[in-house]
Amino acid sequence: MKNKNNTGLDMYNLIKKLFPLNRSITGNGVRQTLKIIQDYIPLKIHEVPSGTKVFDWTVPREWNIKDAYVLDPDGNKIIDFKKNNLHILGYSIPINKTVPLSELQDHLYSSEEQPDVIPYVTSYYKERWGFCIKHNERVKLKDGMYKIFIDSELKKGSLTYGELIIPGQSKKEVFLSTYVCHPSMANNELSGPAVTTFIAKWILSEKRKYTYRIIFIPETIGSITYLSRNLDSMKKNTIAGFNINCVGDDRAYSFLPSRNGDTYVDKVALRVLKSKHPDFIKYSYLNRGSDERQYNAPGVDLPVASIMRSKAGEYLEYHTSLDDLSLVSAEGLNGSYEVLKDCMKLIENGRYYKVTCLCEPQLGKRGLYPTISKKGSAKKVRSMVDFIAYADGSNDLIEISNIIKVPVSDLYPIIDQLKEAGLIEEVK
Repeated sequence: MKNKNNTGLDMYNLIKKLFPLNRSITGNGVRQTLKIIQDYIPLKIHEVPSGTKVFDWTVPREWNIKDAYVLDPDGNKIIDFKKNNLHILGYSIPINKTVPLSELQDHLYSSEEQPDVIPYVTSYYKERWGFCIKHNERVKLKDGMYKIFIDSELKKGSLTYGELIIPGQSKKEVFLSTYVCHPSMANNELSGPAVTTFIAKWILSEKRKYTYRIIFIPETIGSITYLSRNLDSMKKNTIAGFNINCVGDDRAYSFLPSRNGDTYVDKVALRVLKSKHPDFIKYSYLNRGSDERQYNAPGVDLPVASIMRSKAGEYLEYHTSLDDLSLVSAEGLNGSYEVLKDCMKLIENGRYYKVTCLCEPQLGKRGLYPTISKKGSAKKVRSMVDFIAYADGSNDLIEISNIIKVPVSDLYPIIDQLKEAGLIEEVK
């Protein structure tokens, strides 16, 4: 794989390390995943007991699996969990018996629309057993007796999640959430944790105004559980949040707004995407599908949006065995990492500025403007003078960037120059 960017390659290698693990909404696969991530960032691991009430939900029993397979009438192993962990219906109960093909068919899951893939299917909240199989293989099964074996366990255990809180100068928080509950799928599952891990590493290395709350959770039940334990503090302090998933391929960027679509995080994300990736696809909140559902729920109302590559549910490989290591790349991961970094930088710098003198400041005597006036000389400092024109204390950095049509990243050095010259001040 040709990539000169070490961070992109490091993220890809983390995905490769995590890919074989069988994750679910509970269990040892989640723990193993979080333990590996602890090698990169100081993650704190929490356990919430089965049976715990979390708003309208209950933490389910813990599920673990060691092996599962199906033998055909000739003794051939036609389905093998150890070869591909998507072969098992998630949360399957244990079973060990021989059944006719007609009964086995009631417990097989395949896709007629994509006959050459193994689909990803789960049954978290109703006890079942089952296997997932390529449809083209399913239709070739012959009559006879099939040996069914699932070595799994459902027990009173716990739900596991990881948390990292990075303190800043302010108690106001930026919230990052990603999920660790899918088995071997690279873009839909592992790109989110990989990018979030390296964003956290970068935040830890930077001076920061805001506190960062970063969590690695099982989807849906994990976010509900986390909110049930932290909502009051989060409602008080969260200024912006991102739900990070599907960020590993090389396709166009996607944006899913918050429920209201006009929060600060929406403005930040749109400013960055419009500046750097104007061909991005903007979805409606009606197209939601991940944990943004919980963070934006009525009464929760956290300002959380999502920047993705191919959006969950909108690409061919989604929730199938095609979502493998070939679908993600170091380049794709690094692109998402840089976009999210740009968002964090904008949040850190997105303040209100006010000029400290009346009328236009004399830039020339401060070395900020050409001292010889001729046609075209003003263009060199046009962005600076336009910034000054709208730095009246009522426009924040995003609003000024939108008005003067200059990317925020181009305004950072201008702000530094004007601050050093004493010509602008932060007002809030």
